[in-house]
Amino acid sequence: MAVRIATFNVENLMSRFDFSGFRNELRQDRTLQLFEIRDESHYRQLEQARVVAHTDDTRQQTALAIAAADADILCLQEVDSLDALRAFEYGYLYKMIGQGYLNKAMIKGNDSRGIEVAVLSREKTRDGEDIELLGYESHAHLTFADLDLVSPELQATGNGPNDRIFRRDLITADFRIGAQRLTLFVTHFKSMGSGRDGIDGRTWSMPIRIAEAKAARQIIAERFDGKPHKARWLVCGDLNDYREKIEVAGDARTGLSFTPVDEDITTSVDVLTAGGFCENLVERRDVGDRWTLYHTRGPAERHLCQLDYILASPALARVNPKAVPDIVRAGQPWRTPFPPGQDVDRYPRIGWDRPKASDHCPVAVTLNLPGE
Repeated sequence: MAVRIATFNVENLMSRFDFSGFRNELRQDRTLQLFEIRDESHYRQLEQARVVAHTDDTRQQTALAIAAADADILCLQEVDSLDALRAFEYGYLYKMIGQGYLNKAMIKGNDSRGIEVAVLSREKTRDGEDIELLGYESHAHLTFADLDLVSPELQATGNGPNDRIFRRDLITADFRIGAQRLTLFVTHFKSMGSGRDGIDGRTWSMPIRIAEAKAARQIIAERFDGKPHKARWLVCGDLNDYREKIEVAGDARTGLSFTPVDEDITTSVDVLTAGGFCENLVERRDVGDRWTLYHTRGPAERHLCQLDYILASPALARVNPKAVPDIVRAGQPWRTPFPPGQDVDRYPRIGWDRPKASDHCPVAVTLNLPGE
């Protein structure tokens, strides 16, 4: 019996407008910076028009990427609300794939912008096995003190013992698929953000992601009575971290080069996989073909890296030795450089930078769940 699981950061699936750019220029869209804006009322009118005009193309492409992932169970990040999710499914996904993801789990987490994690599932797998969502649980309430994760490095980021661990949430979702059980831990770790006090954003925020990873390990171990290696579970989501990257150099005239580089630091991904606790299934792909996001701050800083993960328990990885995840890249904007042999046909109306399906790529894998 097989089930297909996917994770996808859909990038700001919102049902509301954000007008904070009127007072904070850093949050103002570059389109509006081209125009002379008289007052806040004028700004609000222009921002609403911009978002509405931009959103339809974006969400058609988001839906195309989800349809291509073709998952039975779909883990999403950056979803505003269940209402936004339902509207997106009805207006976009349903028109492409018909009967869709009728079961949905989402709980308000800790993100200040209100972007949450969600889990969706079909009623049956492609093979006709029933999919039943047995229950789900949030861990957004947990503090660093609750799990004894307070450290000087963490406190240096301004986080105290009573602050919450997860920047968004870690949702535990239990499924019965046919006669077999499967548990998903769906999350979205702290973003790298901007640097502070002369420290780059990734380094500054790393203690928070490492604490999130340690918390996830504790939660998983406790969930399975200290024997997580014997259970069937997956960690799915955007971990906002990577332990290798592909540095991009050159230009269109002289030609681009792509160089794989290992990170010589301990990352939150290492915390999760250490000691064989779980396996990063994407690492079953070739080293140059694992990326799910293109990062750039101009010609001097460009790389491709994996931020989106499906991490499998030892028991699940062992019974699926040949399961290699797919990465759906057809929704990437044209500015994303593809290494040789990896380019794909982009979806209609994809732009240089936008519209696009998302800045991330969906990751999907088909796993067998043999009887125990």
